[in-house]
Amino acid sequence: MPTYDYACRDCGKHNSIYQAYEEYGVVSVVCQHCSSEKLERIIGRVRVARSEESRIESLADPSAWGDFDESDPRSMAKMMRKMGNEMGEEMPPEFDEAIDRLESGESPDEIEKSMPDLGMNEGF
Repeated sequence: MPTYDYACRDCGKHNSIYQAYEEYGVVSVVCQHCSSEKLERIIGRVRVARSEESRIESLADPSAWGDFDESDPRSMAKMMRKMGNEMGEEMPPEFDEAIDRLESGESPDEIEKSMPDLGMNEGF
């Protein structure tokens, strides 16, 4: 079965939903995060195969970071999302939660205190 990507208009989270071809557009889809039925289909982008070395090299170049400011939680969140996307791997929900909290302006220290095991056994 193919996977279709959706963005929830209520909570803003990304959803990947498996549906048979005959179900698409017929069976309603529900957000996996907030149970809303207000989902909007995201047309996937083309993927280009790159080596892990190539992805890491692009992250190592500070000129590619844009206006990164390590003292600004929102700037940190933007960079972390870029790093997660560049690695091309599905990140655990805790990673998304930490980034969401940074985007809301919460300090990294506060997040670390409330999520002490973040990343301990997740491979990041």
